[in-house]
Order: sequence, then structure tokens, then C-alpha cells
Amino acid sequence: MRLFCFLTLFFTLSIQAQFQINGIVTDADNKPLPFATITTIDNNNTITDVDGKFILNFSSKSSFFTVSYIGFQTKKIAIDENKKFYPISLVQKTDDLKEVVVSNENPALTIIKKVIANKNNNNPQKKLKTFEYKTYNKLIVTANPDSIQGRIDSSATYKDLEKKKINIDSSDYKFKEIITKQHLFQTEKVSQYQFGDRKLKETVLGTKIAGFKNPIYEVIAFNLQSISIYDNKYELFETKYENPISNTAPASYNYKLLDTVNIKGRETFMIYFKHKRKSSGLEGVLYIDQENFAIAKAVMRIKGVLDISGIHEFEYVPSEKIWFQSNTTFKIVKGKNDDDIKILGGTIQFDGDISDDFEPRKKTASDFTYLLSESNNFDIHYNNPTVIKNPSLYIEIKDDASQKPEEFWNTYRKATLDEKSEKTYELLDSLSVNRRIEKRLGFGRKILNGYIPVGPVDLDLKKIISYNNYEGFRLGLGGITNEKFSKNFRIEGYSAYGTKDGVVKYNLGVGFLLDKNTNTWLNGSYTDDIREIASTVFAVDKRVFKIYDPRPINISTFYKYDSWKANIQTKIIPKTEAVVELARTYVEPKFDYLFNYNEHLYSNYIMTTAMVSIVWAPFSDFMQTPTGRNESDKRFPRFTFQYTQTLPNVLGNDFTFGKIDFKTEYEKKYLNGQKTSLLLQGGYAMGDAPLTHLYNTMPNNLTKETIIQRITFAGRNSFETMFFNEFFSSQYVFFQAKHGFKRMQIVKKVSPSLVLVTRMAWGHMENPEQHVGPSYKTLDKGFFESGLELNKIYKGFGLGGFYRYGPNQLLKFEDNIAVKISYVIDLGL
Repeated sequence: MRLFCFLTLFFTLSIQAQFQINGIVTDADNKPLPFATITTIDNNNTITDVDGKFILNFSSKSSFFTVSYIGFQTKKIAIDENKKFYPISLVQKTDDLKEVVVSNENPALTIIKKVIANKNNNNPQKKLKTFEYKTYNKLIVTANPDSIQGRIDSSATYKDLEKKKINIDSSDYKFKEIITKQHLFQTEKVSQYQFGDRKLKETVLGTKIAGFKNPIYEVIAFNLQSISIYDNKYELFETKYENPISNTAPASYNYKLLDTVNIKGRETFMIYFKHKRKSSGLEGVLYIDQENFAIAKAVMRIKGVLDISGIHEFEYVPSEKIWFQSNTTFKIVKGKNDDDIKILGGTIQFDGDISDDFEPRKKTASDFTYLLSESNNFDIHYNNPTVIKNPSLYIEIKDDASQKPEEFWNTYRKATLDEKSEKTYELLDSLSVNRRIEKRLGFGRKILNGYIPVGPVDLDLKKIISYNNYEGFRLGLGGITNEKFSKNFRIEGYSAYGTKDGVVKYNLGVGFLLDKNTNTWLNGSYTDDIREIASTVFAVDKRVFKIYDPRPINISTFYKYDSWKANIQTKIIPKTEAVVELARTYVEPKFDYLFNYNEHLYSNYIMTTAMVSIVWAPFSDFMQTPTGRNESDKRFPRFTFQYTQTLPNVLGNDFTFGKIDFKTEYEKKYLNGQKTSLLLQGGYAMGDAPLTHLYNTMPNNLTKETIIQRITFAGRNSFETMFFNEFFSSQYVFFQAKHGFKRMQIVKKVSPSLVLVTRMAWGHMENPEQHVGPSYKTLDKGFFESGLELNKIYKGFGLGGFYRYGPNQLLKFEDNIAVKISYVIDLGL
């Protein structure tokens, strides 16, 4: 989504006024005054940000504005229509200020404690049994033309006194021409919010995205800011922070009473807050009702690599004695560095806060771009009987939401669209048709998932070519029918040939859609193929497409399987996806192995199994769309459980055993580009299970003499120093921790990403005498390795080093070291 460039420099409440100015408010020592109040005669007010900066929109009737700040003399500033920037210095009052005194302690802290104590009485989701309201939201990506010089820059080289050569660079000029006529991007949305049984659900009644006939569900579901101001965690741009009015906030935040302000006819305290650790929390202003200590207005801000703000405004409802949210505003700006930032697939290039000795680069057109999202609530009802369908869903989008006529939008818009907004729809819709943007977007989505659409069939890129030590080069062709073929029926399959083993493998399957809303499919298939021994496959794991998957190159031990399967895939249980499967499989190990069962040695065997696999994402949000149910906001931790049981005396089954597999994943991404990920995984096999269906704990190291000979490609979650077939277990537990730092600029075109990795595992083998042939060790004493990776050093290639230590450390020092090549393709996601 490269149209999503986010930039704004100051807090402001509206962009609809006719005129706009900006400035900075300081004291006599030239220090910024944060959150000073700026007021016009038509009450079009704003406040300065933490750096004392402001943007003010005003109507033609405004001839002046006033600036006030507690402890300073109010100043009246005349507006000059030819002046755009106003540096304002306030003079501190010399007389004694009549302060609001609540107690002997910090008055702001006393007020905050009263806010916390009265939260349940003021939080609509605690005080009210039910409520519902509608919201009109408009989001634009645009720029202020007045901020752009718009001249054609020229550089001259004089050849003599009369001749000169002029090079024209008109990018800023062209950008100003465009932005004067239209916005870069624009969306509108009308939603109904319903609250009952302590759950809040959004139903999208209408949605309109410039340039798109069909909605982009990722844009609709993207969470910019918290709906409630009272939650213990406040969210800005999908990152949660401790709320300044959480129960534990007084230990984490500093508070200062700035002023007393009248809002909606009620007196409020204006309190500035800031986290004690600058990089850890929010800062901003809370307006606290002096009578009931409720939030009457809130400005929440994060200032770091990104400068993000969320503004909440409320109306007082006398009948319910509560402040209910009426408007929200979201803005985003580049923060304290000068690096380019990628957000939603787009790169933003613009200056952040810079020191005096830093020489900023020349500004480009994108420097002036910003995003503004405003929501207005209306048609509000309190404590009426409310029936919420599918309350576990966070968002539900009506089937006809993207097909609403203009009359619908005119009904719900706060004001009619101005000429610039109307032009945006007209021009972007025309551009989308001419350049086939929607078709390209659909094509791109399938490419990222590993498919190439060809008419009614999506060809599978993963099946074209791969390599392993058993098959050699595996050449194939596969695919699945798409919606052009049928929305309710699908056919899928593949065929592959190994150049080393000379054997053809294939699969053929069909599926029938049973229920669109819950994505419930009934599937059947037959497969004749091979699989790595002792590997763990979770049936509910999402398909991951890699342009190049390196680990299979090193695998040489496989088993052949012929399998008939029937399963049901469904998302019918809230916040889960499940697969229930019955299978009959013929297994033939393709390595030196016999399974000793009841004094009989098996070189091949039949398994009839029942399996249930389920992934549970309790913290994720789910969205119901016209095409089915999707995980709109993937959050962690998430949990996966799988149980497999053979069925004795059914369809020739040879052995009786059960397997329990489990994993939990956690991931945290930071706005500065760093990422922490944790993985805990385990398995337990009970009964008489052959080695092919036990656990190998994900090895990825070749049995070679020297470090150089063992250099191969790194896996994602595998032990790089563990040799293939070195360890086997009937039960195990595995833990991995990774932390990736932001990319480092070493020289031009060399910007590696440093990742620290540590892995450990414990395991045990029951009945080792049953497995005849291979020699192996067990993990009773544990296995440990740590290392670091320098990924994407050049053209996606990187290098990693890992060291094996602990009870299973080898005698030779060099045998404990593994050097691996990584290859990462940045798809701009």
C-alpha cells in the first residue's frame, strides 16, 4: 500500500477551514511551551504540541487569535494574511498565580488518583449495560499546498558571458499542482458500534475507497487508536502502552496541572502527563471534569521514531451523568531520526527532529505528505435492549457495504464533500481503471502467497522446482482453481519428478464449501509422495511461501507415503481455526530402518488415523467479510494444539499410538524496526510409534569434517549445529528466542540486520529397542546453541554463525561451530 505515506508536523483539530497558519510558542528563554491553548474568535481552537508547535485553521472573519498558558500572560496576536509562520514568546506573570489547590501533595497527582478511583463510574463500558451508536470516518492522505514552495528549481552552469545551461527539476512544482486539486488517497466509512455483555462490535454499513470498487479489508480493519480511553493499555498504531490513568500509572508517569479550562459548559482540569522513561510510554494532556473526575478530552501522543497522536473528544450526557465520546482524530509524523521508514509497504522519506550540527538533506515532495483520520459519532442510544450477532467478531462488513449509492453517503456525512474531495474520487477512480490497479493488486496478493493466476487456475510457485539429497532436483507443476472457476467448489493437485530417484509423485484433491461465513470446507484427497522422517507438521499452519526454502537441500532421509484423506476445515469456533481429519496411509521408509513390534520387524506399514488440529488466537481480532472470516489483527501469544490417534482394527491399521503436539508463539515488533520473537514447541508420542512418526527436533547441519564443508543455508527455526539424524525423541520440548535489531548502514547498499538467536531442547526416547537400523542419541541432558545472524548484507544474502554448548557439546571445538548463509527477500510487506 504505497499510497500510505504518513506525515504531519503538529497537532490540529481540523483541515476544513479556509486558512491555515503555523507557529511555535516559547517562554522568554526561548524554551518551548507544550500544550499552550490557541483560541480564535470563532472558537476554532487548538493546542501546541510538546515542542510548542501548532497549526491553526481559521475562517475569514478571524482577525486575531489568543495564546494562553498557565503562569504566563495571555497574548493577543493579529493575523496578517501574508504571514504563515508565527513565533510567539509569552511573558511569565509577576503577580502571584491563584493556583487550584486540592491537597498538600502534587495537585495533578491527586486529581489523577481520583480519576483512577472513579473509572468504573465514568467508563461507558463499565457504567452502561448497553449502548450503540453510528460513526462516520474520513481518512485522507494529503498535503498542505501552502507548505510547498512550488517553484521550479534550476542550476546554472555558465559556459561564457552569454550562454548558460539550465537543468530543470520541477518535482515540487508538479506535486503542488496535484495536491492543490486532490488528495493522494481518501476513504470513507460508516459503522454501527454495539456494546453488550461487555463486548464491543463494529458493523461496517458502508465503505468507500478512492480508486477501488471493491473494499480493501486490510485498510478497513487497520487499528489506528484505542476506542476507549479507559483501558489499562492504550493503543496507538497497533502498539499498546500503559494508560496514564491505569491503576499502576502513578508509579510510571509524571503529572503537572497546567490550567483550568471550560469544556462543553463544565469546568475541567488540564493535566499534562509524561512517562518517566522517555522511550517507554505516552505523553499528552487530559482534561478532567472537576465534578466527577471523568475524562472530558484527551490528547495521547508517542514521540519517537514515529510521532503519533490520538485525540479524543467527548460530550456530556446529563441523563446518564457520563461523558460519551463524540469525535476522535488520528495523526502520524516522522520522529527523532532521519531514516526512511516503511509502513504498510510504503517508504516514507522525510526529516525528523535534527540537532544543530546535522545537515538535513534536500526536501522532496513526500516530505509534505501526512495522514489524517477523523471520526464523528452520532445516533447514540444508551441502555436500550441490544442484540449483537456474532459478538466474538471485532468487525463485520455487510455484503453491500461497498455498493452504497451517493444518497447513503449524503445522509451520513457531517458535511458535504468539498470540491477537492470530490475530485479525489473522480481522478483516482479514473486512474484505477486506466491502470488496472485493482487487478494488479489482486495479482500481487496471489504472488505474495505463492501463486500465479492463469484464468480459472492459480499455479503454485512452490511446486515448480526444489532440491534435496534424496530426489535431487524436484521438478513439478501444481495449482488450485480460483473464484473464476467456482466460489463453492475447488480442485487442487500437483505432480513432481525427482531427477535423482527417478520417481513421479502426485496429489489430487477436491473441496466443497459448506458455509461461507465460517470458511467451512469439506475436502478429500489422494497423495503419493515422500516426507522427511520424524518431522512435525501442524495441519492448521498457514501456508508460508518462500521464493527459496533452503533447509530441504540438506535432507536425505525420507519415507514414502500413499495417503487417502478426508477432512473438514472450519473457523466456526470463535478465534480459532480447526481441521478434523481421517486418513489411511501406507508408509515405506526410504532409509535403513525396521520397526520391531510384537517381535515382528516391519519394513512398511499401514496407519489409519484420526486427527484434530486447532490454532487459538485469543488476543487477535477477527473480521467477517463478504468473502468469509479473516484474522484482521494478528496478535500474540497464539497457541496451536494437535492430537493424532491411530484407529486399531480399522482399514488394516498396524500399530496403536497417539501423539500430542503443541506450540505457542510470541512476537513483538517495534516502531524503530526491531523485533523480538519467542517460540515454545513440544510433542509427546504414546504407544507404539515408528521412528518415521517421532521427533527429530529440527536439525540442519551436515556430517562433514570441516566448517567450510558444512556451510549451508540457514533454516528458520532449526538447530544449525545439530547434525541430521543425530537425535530422535518420543517426547521433547523446544524453545527459541530471537531479537532482530534495526538495519545498520555500513556502506552504500550494505545495510545488514543483526539478529541474536538462542535455542534449546530437551527430549527422551521410550522403547529404543523398537527402532532397528539407525544409530542416534537422545536429548535427556538437553541441547543448546546460540548465535548471531547478519541478514540482508547484500542483495538479500546474509551470513550467520552458531555455537553448540552444554552437555552435548562435541570434543573438537570446530565441530561445535556452524556457519550458515541466509537469503531473505524483502517483498515490501
